[in-house]
Amino acid sequence: MSLGYAEKLSYREDLGNVGMSELFDPSDILQSKIEELAKLIEESKHLVAFTGAGISTSCGIPDFRGPTGIWTLQREGKPLPKAEMPFHRAMPGLTHMALAELEKVGFLKFVISQNIDGLHLRSGIPREKLAELHGNSFREICSSCGKEYIRDFEVETIGLKETGRRCSDLNCGGKLKDTVLDWEDALPPKEINPAEKHCKMADLVICLGTSLQITPACNLPLKSVRAGGKLVIINLQATPKDKKAALVIHGQVDQVIAGVLKCLNLKIPPFVRVDRVRISLSFSSKKKRAMKWKLRISGVHGFKAPLPFLESVEVSFPDRPDLKIAVLKKQPFLLISET
Repeated sequence: MSLGYAEKLSYREDLGNVGMSELFDPSDILQSKIEELAKLIEESKHLVAFTGAGISTSCGIPDFRGPTGIWTLQREGKPLPKAEMPFHRAMPGLTHMALAELEKVGFLKFVISQNIDGLHLRSGIPREKLAELHGNSFREICSSCGKEYIRDFEVETIGLKETGRRCSDLNCGGKLKDTVLDWEDALPPKEINPAEKHCKMADLVICLGTSLQITPACNLPLKSVRAGGKLVIINLQATPKDKKAALVIHGQVDQVIAGVLKCLNLKIPPFVRVDRVRISLSFSSKKKRAMKWKLRISGVHGFKAPLPFLESVEVSFPDRPDLKIAVLKKQPFLLISET
């Protein structure tokens, strides 16, 4: 998760159990469990994945409750961990891409995530097959028409607040809000309703990288158990739901899921990031022999949307040696000239 997100959350005294010891299954037992899980997936009719912060630690995003998690260190009075990269530059990891492959081939029917990093969407999980229970730091929603906007920059606020941007629909123009919940915010029906539906339908729910402590989200997988389904938990720490699980695997999530896909004869696809920009050029003639023009490089999300993946822009004129190369170092990237 983002360190900024943790700092934006309102204060809460009771954070549950943090800093618990990590558990590792012996290699032979781990392999046996991996093979058992692969068989369960192969036999499943309606598989649901329930994910937590543990699947994103390999992407450079610190978790909350691990031995070096954000809340663990806060409780111990120690300095917070440093993120390995800016939040917006984090890329889907092996587990994200493995789940995307399981969805692509038809095994995985739905993903329920407690994470706000947006990595499931980036990995290729269709929005209609994803419930982001606690929101998405890169998603805004129109408070009037409900249209969603996926950004390539981290939205500035949390707590369902207005962001200062408006809906681009000409028939709407409503105010946009962030989608990340604060402690006191209820789970949005748009996310919780399909999550509950799919958990009740599921004959197999796999929990990956979650301590299953945050309510009411942590109780969703049990809806499958009550309906006769099976629960599998993959986590390095014990969870309150372990006794309800048909299989508990103590191992690195990436290692486990990679082993499972190998057993299923599936390959994990690489992640390829694509960033887009909008280049606009406008002209205005004020003199008979001169033309004033304006070049703007902006995000596809609007003129005021930042471009976090660009530090500078160089503009050259190969067909006009009389014009000097211009280097734009500050956003918004705007060049105004007259030729």
